[in-house]
Amino acid sequence: MVVVTYHGHACLELAGQAGKVVVDPFLAGNPLADCKADDIEVDAILVSHAHADHMGDAVSIAKRLEIPIIGTAEVANYFQSLGLRSHAMHIGGQHRFEFGRVRLTVAHHGNTTPDGRSLGLACGFVVDFEPTTVYFAGDTGLTLDMKLLDGVLETIDLACLPIGGNFTMDIPDAVRAVEFINPRTVMPMHYGTWPVIEADPYDFAKRVACKTLVLKPGQSAQVGWRNPSGIVRRPARAGSTTEVGRHSSRQDGRSAPGATRP
Repeated sequence: MVVVTYHGHACLELAGQAGKVVVDPFLAGNPLADCKADDIEVDAILVSHAHADHMGDAVSIAKRLEIPIIGTAEVANYFQSLGLRSHAMHIGGQHRFEFGRVRLTVAHHGNTTPDGRSLGLACGFVVDFEPTTVYFAGDTGLTLDMKLLDGVLETIDLACLPIGGNFTMDIPDAVRAVEFINPRTVMPMHYGTWPVIEADPYDFAKRVACKTLVLKPGQSAQVGWRNPSGIVRRPARAGSTTEVGRHSSRQDGRSAPGATRP
């Protein structure tokens, strides 16, 4: 089982039995963010690329917690040049950390720092928390490489996909990505932060043939095909509980289509 917490845009916390990571911690300046960088307590940071809305608060979090930043070699070396701990990887590479196994995946989009410095290829992440496996797509456009995640290289329990368009996949392309990946559950992200990436996650949910997890910033859900649960609010930030519809089980172990709605 993995607990996923959404902080708006493309910032997620993923917590497994052996540890917790934050992915693309864009909090300061994020109009959807539900918390501050000082609220984050994790074992490692995953950064898909160095755009400001993804690299975000990685530096301040890494300094405060003295934890490594994981990314491509160019991204990792950039953070190392700032005096931070990092772990360099590259596309297709895997490494087993204390919290789980990480594989870097293809992501078709740019990768420059806020001051315009190019850092080579961007990436996505597969994080295997054993037994639950999560795919974080980054800002990628639709790519046939996603078909490798349908039982060839990996089997995905939760796919986190951008749907906002303009900079990333839009809803129709993200629907096709779900067909390629065939995850047990899909979670839309990277939408609604600004008008140019406005999108309706429930419209997306109607179009896909798997369970869809729609989280508002500050909400968490436990995912894993053995015993999927509903959404819960973190008590420290919630004023009330959230009720979520349940979905029937199919013989193949996947949940029936539909969206969990706050």
